Amino acid sequence: MINLHTGVQVRRRLIPVSTSTRRDAVENRAGILTAATAAIGHDPRASIDSIARRAGLSRRALYGHFDDRNAIVREVIAAGAERFNAIAAGVDDADARVALARLASELWREAAHVQAAAALALDDAHLAETSAALAPLRRRIDQIVRRGQEAGELRTDLPAPTLSRLLEETGRTVVARVDAESSTARAIAVCAVLGIAGLSWTEARALLAEHPDLEAS
Repeated sequence: MINLHTGVQVRRRLIPVSTSTRRDAVENRAGILTAATAAIGHDPRASIDSIARRAGLSRRALYGHFDDRNAIVREVIAAGAERFNAIAAGVDDADARVALARLASELWREAAHVQAAAALALDDAHLAETSAALAPLRRRIDQIVRRGQEAGELRTDLPAPTLSRLLEETGRTVVARVDAESSTARAIAVCAVLGIAGLSWTEARALLAEHPDLEAS
């Protein structure tokens, strides 16, 4: 670098960043996203202050990792969508009823992310962004529904797009109304989805009995 006043070339001293410093920064960023996910799950309009408190950081420290609240929300949406879409892509049961049950069960494992996604989906400010991020999941649900209707495994009194939308709304309602810490929460979520898909509660329970892994913790 040239000193503009003396014209003499000088060498800038670089201060090395230690491995532990980088690791702390990564961990703090992950902690902020975890805190934001939990906070938004309870309140889609959770403030920067409430997120910072959950993360155990000051507001100033939080801004050292994210430019603003929208930047945090975008990462929460992206992280949740990545998890959901990966789960949906991995569901390949031949029976559409089992496929829907497995999808609901596996998504419930991501309860905190599901709650945050459900809350953000109801927040008009991020509705379009959330919808776009979850497009692969929605396509997978639609594929399962269409296949199930063609095979006579799911109800056919509703068009596939309508049934798919109802399944999504049912899942969101269950997330909002059921205590995620309850030991029966997963079974309730699965049975609610299967009920909308056309199964009676006894048929839903029988399916769970045939596939105990769907309720396993």
